Amino acid sequence: MKIPGCRPVGADDLMETMLDRSNRHYRECVRCGEEIPMSDGVLVNTWEELQGNTLAALMEDGELSRVMKVPVYAIGPIVRPNGPTKKPNSIFEWLDKQRERSVLYVCLGSGGTLSLEQTIELACGLELSGQRFMWVLRKPTSYLGESSNDDDLVSVGLPEGFLDRTRGMGLVVTQWAPQVEILSHGSIGGFLSHCGWSSVLESLTQGVPIVAWPLYAEQWMNAAFLTEEIGVAIRTSELPSKRVISRQEVASLVRKVMGEEDEEGRKVRAKAEEVRVSTERAWTQGGSSHSSLLEWAKRCCLLSFTNNTVSI
Repeated sequence: MKIPGCRPVGADDLMETMLDRSNRHYRECVRCGEEIPMSDGVLVNTWEELQGNTLAALMEDGELSRVMKVPVYAIGPIVRPNGPTKKPNSIFEWLDKQRERSVLYVCLGSGGTLSLEQTIELACGLELSGQRFMWVLRKPTSYLGESSNDDDLVSVGLPEGFLDRTRGMGLVVTQWAPQVEILSHGSIGGFLSHCGWSSVLESLTQGVPIVAWPLYAEQWMNAAFLTEEIGVAIRTSELPSKRVISRQEVASLVRKVMGEEDEEGRKVRAKAEEVRVSTERAWTQGGSSHSSLLEWAKRCCLLSFTNNTVSI
């Protein structure tokens, strides 16, 4: 798929619903697109330094801007702020003991469940990599047991003896984890992520490179964007939704993003830090997102006087 201002996206990276015009979700996406020109503007959670070409295509006189017909305001990155300081818990007690940038954070989102086979391969790959990790684990999709005990769920979904063998190098978490606070911790050096946009922004604002593990929907396009256009991520050779990713490939990806001697890993880490700096610039006085937000606020004031309503 070719869109002005955007890197071409292969069919494998498109949302499945966009490949079937009879699909209800496809029709819903089309409806949303058709209603954009009826609004007074579009707020986008990105920033000029990250997606300058695409934003220019949307805002400047051209094919895309003629379709949009309304102003586009890039006001990102907007992420949930760190929560209030709480008493230390087991997660941060463990992270505090690790070396700087030495831990891979593994979390596939609130809906990120894997098959039992893939869970085992991911576990074995993490162990094989020899890198420290913190894994927010959800029970495999094929687990049909009745137990609600988290320890039982972990023991069912992981290889026998995994927790004992990795006790010194890894931490498995079965409860909700404060992701923003974790990614901002100095010990985190990489993020194996499903590439949901919120998680992407939370990682980039901290300069943390990504191992892209997209599962569904727009995550596939996000992964392609992060690896092929921005260069802050590495990804699996095939989509994890298409086949089981082997433990050997998992270990290789982890070593690349975390290992100091890997050339590709060095480039990805350097680019992630470069993007982190750009996120700070965007929100400084006179920065691209700061200016865009002020422009939107002024337009809201103007519209409120003329129409009494603002549609965004």
